[in-house]
Amino acid sequence: MVQKKQNPTAENETLVVSRRIQRVSLHLAPVPRPLHEHDTQEQLGLFPCARSAKLDVETEKLSLYMRGKYREIQEKIYEYFHARPELQTPLEISKDDHRELCWRQMYGLIKEAGIRPLKYVVEDPGKYFAIVEAAGAVDISLGIKLGVQYSLWGGSVINLGTKKHKDKYFEGIDSLEYPGCFAMTELHHGSNVQGLQTVATFDPITDAFIINTPSDGAIKWWIGNAAVNGKFASVFAKLMLPAHDAKGVSDMGVHAFIVPIRDLKTHQALPGIEIHDCGHKVGLNGVDNGALRFTSVRIPRDNLLNRFGDVSWDGKYTSSLPTINKRFAATLGELVGGRVALASSSTSVLKIANAIAIRYSLLRQQFGPPKQPEVSILDYQSQQHKLMPMLASTYAFHFATSYLVEIYSQMKTTHVEQLVGDVHTLSAGLKAYVTSYTAKSLSVCREACGGHGYAAVNRFGILRNDHDIFQTFEGDNTVLLQQVAADLLKQYKQKFQGGTLAVTWNYLRESMNTYLSQPNPVTARWEGTEHLRDPKFQLDAFRYRTSRLLQSAAVRLRKHYKTLGGFGAWNRCLNHLLTLAESHIESVILAKFIETVEKCPDASTRAALKLVCDLYALNQIWNDIGTYRNVDYVAPNKAKAIHKLTDYLSFQVRNIAKELVDAFDLPNHVTRAPIAMQSEAYAQYTQYVGF
Repeated sequence: MVQKKQNPTAENETLVVSRRIQRVSLHLAPVPRPLHEHDTQEQLGLFPCARSAKLDVETEKLSLYMRGKYREIQEKIYEYFHARPELQTPLEISKDDHRELCWRQMYGLIKEAGIRPLKYVVEDPGKYFAIVEAAGAVDISLGIKLGVQYSLWGGSVINLGTKKHKDKYFEGIDSLEYPGCFAMTELHHGSNVQGLQTVATFDPITDAFIINTPSDGAIKWWIGNAAVNGKFASVFAKLMLPAHDAKGVSDMGVHAFIVPIRDLKTHQALPGIEIHDCGHKVGLNGVDNGALRFTSVRIPRDNLLNRFGDVSWDGKYTSSLPTINKRFAATLGELVGGRVALASSSTSVLKIANAIAIRYSLLRQQFGPPKQPEVSILDYQSQQHKLMPMLASTYAFHFATSYLVEIYSQMKTTHVEQLVGDVHTLSAGLKAYVTSYTAKSLSVCREACGGHGYAAVNRFGILRNDHDIFQTFEGDNTVLLQQVAADLLKQYKQKFQGGTLAVTWNYLRESMNTYLSQPNPVTARWEGTEHLRDPKFQLDAFRYRTSRLLQSAAVRLRKHYKTLGGFGAWNRCLNHLLTLAESHIESVILAKFIETVEKCPDASTRAALKLVCDLYALNQIWNDIGTYRNVDYVAPNKAKAIHKLTDYLSFQVRNIAKELVDAFDLPNHVTRAPIAMQSEAYAQYTQYVGF
């Protein structure tokens, strides 16, 4: 007779739960393992590097060097939300509740915390981007909603309008009395802004513009702030003037107009305006995206944002710029701030993901030598290979985007034409490159944390969904990279015609002939550590690759142009051109990283940054080692040395990973993790599953 197994008593259950919780807690806060006599380096291949001399890094000094003069305003934002837990976004929240919360977050930031961003959009863009970055770290929806209100709606009024517009709207926009939208994208046209179909026809009899949506494809779509909160919109439409010809109208190109969309008192949609909700999205559900249709909506002539083109009462058009294309370029040139903000904000998202994944990897223990305690998963080479180059890239992106913010600020104050072109291309390239890298890295970070990374509390899913659209808005990444490639080819042509090159492209003039000559058979075989860690070797390698890609692209385009024409030739070489653009942006990123390291005044901080910079450079070279081998720029033994040194540098960076992540200075309520911070939640979890 088989005896039935008795159920354990409540007391035994309590002991089991306690024992399980204690075992889990050892994973989260492990007791340091003493070194035994029988411990040998051979037992785990990672130990020689893991035990090598650790750099002395002072987190406070590193953080101060990174965050600089905008640290105070960011701390103010973090402290405000830390003191207001009811304004922190919960894990489970409906679309409508998230929208309401996001509005309250922004309203509190402006009204209670006293943050007034609009003046910084022009006067101190660096401070404005720091505000958006900090707000986005709390909730990406909040950062985007701030951007719509102040950079897009407010920025269009300030940058495309004149004094009369600033006098009338500035205070209302800044105080949130005039919440607004940026109505550029249409259902059938996003990247191709010159193809917009919405029309604004001038009526000289009533001295007004009449805004119309001529077809369903012209409905303004994905317009942030439109579905719920917006009362105004900057509407981009083709300006049509009466003409005495067969057509009866003259198309003056795309212009921006201020269009009220809701009554200021009742908040009801105004006559002739249909507002629809775009509904639930993959992410960013705190932002109320909507669709706008206009039917004979009349606005005063003064509502034309007339910095680059104006219309008089009798329908005469005047502009300081002679052609539609030049006016269009000037208009879009004033709106590149959105791309700068996205590159900076994407880097911030990458910092958060790094912090969560690396802190968890330092605490989590799995497996180890026989009969010994388990080891941190960050001691495994595979985990270091996933996370350490990513940490190095995060630092590289931080300094590159900081440089972009700096030259963008200079452009806003000096309006130097050469700088305008430089900012336009660099903002397009960095926005595309950084957002694509971050999107991929978020999945890597989630996977690096195993099953625990799948818990919503650890933010990877939220970050991934919210950030994903960064690759599309403010310019599709593939389109933006083509702009970089096109400018590279233009600069390449000017180099041989003796023209002036923009600052970012100077290396094309300085070293093109060197880069395009045959590789030196001697230096191709140098494999010493000092040589491989020499910034000159690293930067020369990056620029050599870009120069070869540029020259070969120019040759291929010339060849295919004869049979396929301009459009066909470009399309035939498109993947080549995208690779060229990415290569150039990587060269700029490395150049700025090297420059930042060399300028660092503190020796220990400089040594840490040099280590991280070397890892970034050599990892990038190794990732494209086939290109360098194909042209004998790197000999086989040198390639092996690069691989070996990259692994060693990853181990070294692992030794200071905690300090490097801590230097991001992100508060706990922003990172929400590592999982070790969720002790209460984990205690509940372990009881639930019967640990």
